[in-house]
Amino acid sequence: MVSRSLVLGYHGCDLSVARRVAVGDDQLLPSRNAYDWLGGGLYFWEDSPARALRWAHEEAGRNSGKVQTPAVLGAIIDLGNCLNLIDTEHLDLVRAAHRAYLDLCAISGLPPLQNKGRDLRARYLDQAVFETLHRLRAQEEQPPFDTVRAFFVEGDLLYESAGLRALDHVQICVRDPRSILGYFLPRPTQ
Repeated sequence: MVSRSLVLGYHGCDLSVARRVAVGDDQLLPSRNAYDWLGGGLYFWEDSPARALRWAHEEAGRNSGKVQTPAVLGAIIDLGNCLNLIDTEHLDLVRAAHRAYLDLCAISGLPPLQNKGRDLRARYLDQAVFETLHRLRAQEEQPPFDTVRAFFVEGDLLYESAGLRALDHVQICVRDPRSILGYFLPRPTQ
């Protein structure tokens, strides 16, 4: 199902990176971590520059060296052929990929990966399932997904027995960088 909807995505990063990318002097590099829950690609918070900035501040606090001056880079994203996990029809594709992943593990004799950490933020299993899904589509000569869009549950409960959490958000993984129509520096918010 091809979506032609445009969305605004926000990427937390260092101010120097945001400035260079916004003016076309640099490009974002796709994330390829084994725990990237939606698989490899460029990650954005949909419609949430505040959440992207919060992440950039958290990253600066980790002293990883990636973020010295927390900033946000905005992107205009054409979802294109989107694996939209807000659409229940697409969840069936992920469920089938999970079964295929478990079958591959059984054949190889390797135990399936597991998600770990608070809020299961280290999504090793999810990453393996999504990469399996993308490989299967390629083997079946189906068109690749340009983007993956999903609701991410994160943070403390908003209130006792709440169904919502303090950091819930929609996340977009851009697998095909051509889906990014342009970058911008958002106006600072209070």
